[in-house]
Amino acid sequence: MYLLFKLLHIFFIISWFAGLFYLPRIYVNLAMVPTGSTEYRQLLGMAQRLFKFMTPLGIGAVLFGLLIPFFTGWWGQGWVHTKITLAVILAGYHFYCYRLLIDFQERRNRYSHRWFRVFNEIPVLVMVAALYLVVYKPF
Repeated sequence: MYLLFKLLHIFFIISWFAGLFYLPRIYVNLAMVPTGSTEYRQLLGMAQRLFKFMTPLGIGAVLFGLLIPFFTGWWGQGWVHTKITLAVILAGYHFYCYRLLIDFQERRNRYSHRWFRVFNEIPVLVMVAALYLVVYKPF
């Protein structure tokens, strides 16, 4: 079971991260175009579809990520708890992306394209930390 759960977790993580990396890039572009333009509507539609697509991927990533420690006996190790904390942070990031999407839908965005460029780097930092924990299992 462990290898199947690991395979599914890696699949869902890769897919979810693709969305977490790309959605804020769409937000960068949305923040740069006039709200009434055709381009704005097209980008907004892309963002809406991407969010709907990536949400089940995030659920799968978290689900299989939580199942693995139970099947391996790793539940008591500190690095697992830290990795779960990082998953909670990513889930919070995901839901904040939804909040930002609603703001774009209601034409209430208050951030610049530069802000979204920085915001886009958060999942990269979380990914590096999670990979470090999984590879080195430091505690």
